[in-house]
Amino acid sequence: MRPRKLLRRLQAGHFDNVRFADLQRLAEACGFQLDRITGSHHIYVHSRVPLRLNLQEVRGTAKPYQVRQLLAMLDR
Repeated sequence: MRPRKLLRRLQAGHFDNVRFADLQRLAEACGFQLDRITGSHHIYVHSRVPLRLNLQEVRGTAKPYQVRQLLAMLDR
């Protein structure tokens, strides 16, 4: 799914069944860079956001609470 289309879907409140690869693509399109991978944890950093973004894949999908965290970081 394209990053803009996914962002609109998330802003509408649909946080379930988000493919992990699509969420990674959205994070990178918004300026986040992959800092490291530790086990299943993909840690992203952004030059303007002081917090780190932690994403985990569970059977090909992203965890809904982590999707909400990304959306909250984008609102800042």
